[in-house]
Amino acid sequence: MMGEASLDIDKLTFGGAGLGHLDGRACFVPLTAPGDEARVRIVREKRSYVEAELLEILRPSPLRTSPPCPVFGSCGGCNWQHLDYPAQIAAKEAIFFELLWRGGRVARELILPAVEARTPYGYRSRVQLKLRLASGNLHMGFYRNGTHFVIAVPGTCAIADPVINRLIGELRIVLPEFRHADKLSQIDIAVGEDGAAILIFHFIGEQPDELHDFLLQRLSMLLSASGIFIQCGRKSAITRVAGIDSLFYTIPAEFLTGLPEMKLSFSRGGFSQVHYRQNLALLSTVADWAAPVDTDRLLDIYCGNGNFSLPLARYVARVVGIEEYEPSIEDARRNASANRIDNTTFRCQGARAGIHELVATGESFDLILLDPPRSGASDIIAQLPALSPRAIIYVSCDPATLARDIGLLRAHGYAVTKSRPIDMFPQTYHIESVTLLEPYSG
Repeated sequence: MMGEASLDIDKLTFGGAGLGHLDGRACFVPLTAPGDEARVRIVREKRSYVEAELLEILRPSPLRTSPPCPVFGSCGGCNWQHLDYPAQIAAKEAIFFELLWRGGRVARELILPAVEARTPYGYRSRVQLKLRLASGNLHMGFYRNGTHFVIAVPGTCAIADPVINRLIGELRIVLPEFRHADKLSQIDIAVGEDGAAILIFHFIGEQPDELHDFLLQRLSMLLSASGIFIQCGRKSAITRVAGIDSLFYTIPAEFLTGLPEMKLSFSRGGFSQVHYRQNLALLSTVADWAAPVDTDRLLDIYCGNGNFSLPLARYVARVVGIEEYEPSIEDARRNASANRIDNTTFRCQGARAGIHELVATGESFDLILLDPPRSGASDIIAQLPALSPRAIIYVSCDPATLARDIGLLRAHGYAVTKSRPIDMFPQTYHIESVTLLEPYSG
């Protein structure tokens, strides 16, 4: 079948591509929209499906809109800038249901409407800029989709926080002066809610001291940077150049009933959600569905800096948090102290080892909260029923691994009561969600 063809696009799929059909086989085409008639070139054939690249839109879908970014389609950072935002939400709801039904047999009526983002552009508070020196020119931006070829940011990034875009402009002026710019592989930028920003320069050269001195001498040219660090190799090998070493975001007073204002910090290199407003939507959903009472014991697995467990700590008797990244555990402990919360214990352990220890010592918890990495939590699910939770709240950034884990939890006596996608990543196919599971007999 290799060659060109025309086809109608029926829907969008997880991964971002549009789906049509050619000779009875599914055909996946990036940068298309439901309702498009497209001319495509087949680039890969499998037994049950083919993959194609878009050559021309023969008849555009009414769902199309003009992408604001001039390198959209080349840069791998965004998938759906060509779709109007309501169409993105509709696609995410459909994809989320399809994946949860296929992998976890979750009925459609258990999935609530997605929480839309009020700010679908300019929202992203963390980025990883990739760098490449070619023909004497330093390219700074993001990888082309599926490659390690750097697409330079053309002025500003449409989804990045304005502070990040100011820093990109400042770095564009400063970095070409560094004689070992070819040894800079990546720059991590994170912005706090107050606009403070931390930069981490990933350096693969032999003399990090030279980069240290270079940056120190040019602080006045990096006015938007509040803290600067250099990382050589492992994540633990981070050295300070200048400035602050942590950022914060706020949970407003009375956001949850009776909750005073809370400031939660995270250290350089630590994890935080990329969309602060949508993080509040996550927290609100988790708190509502957990329905905590003052006698409850809460276990927060993959707790990070205490993003969920510290606000919830005010409504329960006891909180135990487990996280294997030590700087995040230090953040959680500092956040508990700074917010005068004294009913928490944060343990620096891998999830599996931590749960094994809790089971071995006869601990039990009324509520278990999971917020695992993209790979999911399949390695710990078999142990959770031994802790006797009345509810498991699963926060996920990958519906495919969530669906798998829902199937595993059902085999251990827990079924989905409700689930809701929350759009943490507008302009992309990625889907954040909250799912409530409770014991069932069946």
